[in-house]
Amino acid sequence: MTKFLLSVHVLAAIVAIGPVTVAASMFPPAARRAMAVPDDPRATETVRLLHRICRVYATIGVVVPVFGFATASTMGVLGDAWLIVSIALTALAALVLVALVLPRQSALLEGGDGSREATVRLAMFTGVFNLLWAAVTVLMIVRPGSTTGA
Repeated sequence: MTKFLLSVHVLAAIVAIGPVTVAASMFPPAARRAMAVPDDPRATETVRLLHRICRVYATIGVVVPVFGFATASTMGVLGDAWLIVSIALTALAALVLVALVLPRQSALLEGGDGSREATVRLAMFTGVFNLLWAAVTVLMIVRPGSTTGA
């Protein structure tokens, strides 16, 4: 059962989190291009599509920690420091996405603060989100102090 849960957890992370990190990273430069040429419907549609990808896959991404907890429970590692840190970083990444990235993307789409500075701040928050996921990924692979073997 552990191998099945772990497989679903890893596949869900790849399928759900991967597209969010890529689309969120592509959004700020695409938004700058769309703002530079406001009459280009293709540029605007690209930005809308990237935002939709971020929203949909963020929602799907909820299954990643669900299967992560199930996997950790079957492995008996729920109290391990590497897992607790991973859980905290995952929660922080989710908070950054929900509170800082997605609302700023929506504001840019709605014509709110359409300045270059707004896209730069969005790119910064997106970078923080991506770095948090990279740290979680490393912790999931390296598992420092784990007694279950690498």
